[in-house]
Amino acid sequence: MDLEQMTPRRPYLFRAFYDWIIDNELTPYIVVNTSIYGVIVPQEFIQNNQIVLNIAPHSVGQYFASNEQIEFNARFSGVPQHIVVPMAAIEAIYARENGVGMGFEDEPQYHAQPKNSDTQSGTTNKKTTNPFRVVK
Repeated sequence: MDLEQMTPRRPYLFRAFYDWIIDNELTPYIVVNTSIYGVIVPQEFIQNNQIVLNIAPHSVGQYFASNEQIEFNARFSGVPQHIVVPMAAIEAIYARENGVGMGFEDEPQYHAQPKNSDTQSGTTNKKTTNPFRVVK
């Protein structure tokens, strides 16, 4: 069986590193490529199409990881947010305290997914609405 026919390795390696970091009582951080289609993160914290997120159990709520994405609730500057990160968008996971972790290589299975692009859809990117935003 060719590699392209197999499921991506990233979700399995991600979960293993996440568990390993937590088991060692460290803080898991992820580097997210925000230009990947389906990423829902606070736009004001994105720099150079990347955001670094703390995904420690004490920092997030309702954490769920599947082979396709991770989702959780977190606060940014005191504002509750619902975060969605497709596995294709996770570039690395590492421990904040010592930087030990893993960067993920490109996998052909993720190439078929659409990217956020004004030229592909012919429309402008719209800011994702967050059901947890506080209205004043």
